[in-house]
Formats: sequence, C-alpha cells, structure tokens
Amino acid sequence: MKKQEKEKNPWTPEDEKDHFPCTLEWWAVECFFESLEDKKKWSLKTVLNEWFERKKDIGSIFNLTLFDEQSGKHVTYFSRSDNKKLNTSKQRFEIQYEDSFIKGTYPNYEMFFNDKKNNIKLNLKYIAESFPHWISQDITDGWLPMGFGFYRYGFIPKNQISGTIQLNDKKFNIQGKGYFEHVWGDFFYDNPLSNILGVKKTISLYLRLIKWWLNNRKFKIPNSITIGTDNNPFGYDWAWALFENGWTIFYGNSLFWFMDGPAVGNLIFSKDGKRYIEFGDITFHYNKIEYSENYDFFYPTEFELTAKHGKEILNLKFKMTQKNREYVSKFPKSKYWLGLVICEAPGIVEGFYFDGNTKVKLTGVAKIEPQRQASIIGHNTLKIDFLKPPKGVGVTFDFESHFLQKKLLLNIRFAPFPKIKFDFKKIDKAKIKK
Repeated sequence: MKKQEKEKNPWTPEDEKDHFPCTLEWWAVECFFESLEDKKKWSLKTVLNEWFERKKDIGSIFNLTLFDEQSGKHVTYFSRSDNKKLNTSKQRFEIQYEDSFIKGTYPNYEMFFNDKKNNIKLNLKYIAESFPHWISQDITDGWLPMGFGFYRYGFIPKNQISGTIQLNDKKFNIQGKGYFEHVWGDFFYDNPLSNILGVKKTISLYLRLIKWWLNNRKFKIPNSITIGTDNNPFGYDWAWALFENGWTIFYGNSLFWFMDGPAVGNLIFSKDGKRYIEFGDITFHYNKIEYSENYDFFYPTEFELTAKHGKEILNLKFKMTQKNREYVSKFPKSKYWLGLVICEAPGIVEGFYFDGNTKVKLTGVAKIEPQRQASIIGHNTLKIDFLKPPKGVGVTFDFESHFLQKKLLLNIRFAPFPKIKFDFKKIDKAKIKK
C-alpha cells in the first residue's frame, strides 16, 4: 500500500454504526483522566455490547469499571437487558443503553455513562488525535478469525478527553487521554466452532495471517518454551499504551497455548497517529502471574515483550499498578467452557524503541487486560527446556496438571554424558499458590 493511502482515515460512517443482526458487537472506551479540582487520577473502562444469535436470543449489556488510582480501589457497574438490543440510529452513529450513550462522527464523539449503583455520572467529549486503524489492516483488510467465525476489530488509540464526573452530589471537571474501539462479527465465545457457514472465509483468514506471521519471524531453537491450557486460542493478552512522548501501541496476543515464547498476534505502533506499523515478530515472558481460584487458571500481572520489524525493535515491560477486576461472563449451556474472564487493571509501561541507529527511552501509562476462556480441565502446562552446545545436548519436560493432580519431570541428556532423570508427584490442590 502506498504511503499516502496509509494516511487516510479507513473508517466510513457506516463502519461506526451498528451491524445488527451480526452475532456479536461492542463499543469500548478506555481512558486515563484527572479531576481538576482535587487533582485525583482515574482510569475508566466502559463497554456497550449487543448480540443476536436467533430471534429469541437477543440482548445488550452496559459494563463500567472506574479505578481510583489514589486509593487503589475500583467500583463496577453491570446491567444486562435480555430480548432487547441497544437503541441505535439508522441516520447517524448513536448507540444507547437506557440513558447511557455514545454518539458522533469521527473525529468528535460525545458520551454519557450512568453508574446507577454507585451514583456516578460521566459526561465526556472525545476528540480523536489519531486515525482509526483496523487490526491486520494491510493483511486481511481488518478481518480476523475466531474459531470457525470471523470479526472486524478497529480502534482509535489516541483521543483528547474533556468533560465532567459526578460522584454522588459533587461534580468535577476532567481532562485526559483515551482509547476507543469498535468490534463486530459472526463468532461465538461459548461455542467457537459452531459457525459452519463462515468456515470458508475463516480458513482464508487463517492462511493469510499464518503466511504473514511466518514471513515476519526468524526461527531458531529456543532455550525454553511453555504451552498450557490457560492460554488456549480463545483467549488473549491485550494492552493499550500511551507514552509520554505521544506515541501509542496496541498489543494483542492470541496465545495459541503458548505461555512463554512466540506471540501469535501483533503489536501495532504509531508515532504520529497516521502511520501504523504492525510488528509480527514478538516474543513475550510473564514476570508475575496471579491465580484465579474460581476458574483454575493463571494470568499475568507483569509481563515483558520484544517486538521486531526490520531494523526496528521495541522492548517493553508492562505492570499492573492496582488490584484488577475479574469480569466473568459464564457459559451455562457450554459443555467444555466455563466462561470468559477478563482481568483488567491500569498500569505502567517502560522500555525502549530502537530504529537501527538511535535508542529512545519510553515510559507511559497502559491498560492491561488478560482475557481467558476458562475450561473444565483447568490449569495444565508443559514446559520444555533445551540444553544446547557448548553446555551439552538434552531436553527437559516439566508437566503439571491440576485436572489429573499430577506433576512429572523428565530430563534426558545426550551429551556430554548420557543421563535420564524421572520424577513423579501428586499435586495437593490445597497448596496451590493463590
């Protein structure tokens, strides 16, 4: 694609509006802001969501999480309406759940969110400071596969925010920066392999993305690799970061069972909000993990990644700075999946960018959201360590299964001296690290 074509807004007014009766669609708002009168810092996420599976299975949701970064506490609001979609307009982009709404046309949006449980009202004006971008825009025109289904994922990574927040009877003026996304398609979280009619398009998307991923990676035998059921392909690691110098990134890792090593996703980087670069050669490592006791999986609260694109390198460390909110969408009708769990929290990011000549130090704020599709078999992992010359030649298998309540370690060394070591233990679930 030519340079001047990349610097055009890829969203049309039709892209912004709803696409009912697609299976699932949502609009999400993330932001960091300050209440000016008392100088408090806040982080907000809201989601307006609707779905259509059949004529008798229609619904919508309004979901809000507000983090008080001074106290380290957060409040949540969740409201669901069965048998009713969001109120929308055919003439313009306007979506509404009860009295909460998002409306406007790029680059100007108005938003009102009413948390009736905690008596919080937010009036926001969003002014986009960057072009929208579709994930895999230059690879699949922004379409992504999910199971046998497919969806389109667009976002605006940098927006100027102003407005007011009302907490009980007190109203404050606010200013900050935010992120806005719109996703829609025909896919199911609770039954991801059910969309047989979409299989032809889905296979084509998988093939194009796999080709792009392979072409962007340099393969070598790693020192270690870990795979696990926690990181099955229907979950992902998600982060949005806004650096102090105005640069932005979007990170989405589709996991594919990897719990350490190559990321099966992309990192989308922009300096000016007009030109975007999609990094495909990414490796990641979890520095700290937390256990979800109710759904038996681990997820990262601190992680680092290295992304490469030609001579360009991004090395970044993400860290949650508050106790996260676990948002759970249960799947009572599913035989294998327990539900979808999103573990969200505000955080910080630091690292560097290298363009082949100059290294630029990066610091900023980040919203971090590991999403996991929890299964009935819980946490199970296999770590493989490779012993390579000049230290020797060998391989170690470290297997752990909460489902089987077993832990197995097998070490095979071929050089410099052949050796086999085997260890087998039973796991006491009561002693699992919380």
